[in-house]
Amino acid sequence: MDDVDLIDPAELERLALAADPDAEVPDDALPFLADSAAGVELLPAWYMPVAQNLRRTPARVFGAATFVGALVIVNGAGLCVTYGLPEIAW
Repeated sequence: MDDVDLIDPAELERLALAADPDAEVPDDALPFLADSAAGVELLPAWYMPVAQNLRRTPARVFGAATFVGALVIVNGAGLCVTYGLPEIAW
């Protein structure tokens, strides 16, 4: 971080409020996406990590469907499971 100029939060706020919201974006503007192949790292990985893909295995889908189905059946039968134990919701 020696070669990075740190900006005071008050100065950053002043610049943001003074900026023109209708300004045209130049053609050579850099995107906010990190492209390590092109050597563009605008934000550190700990600040905005890359989204991860969660696999939908048949076991996870079955577990989620079973849980949701059980809640629908219990609530459809007129029972309340808000506090863990099924009881009649009077």
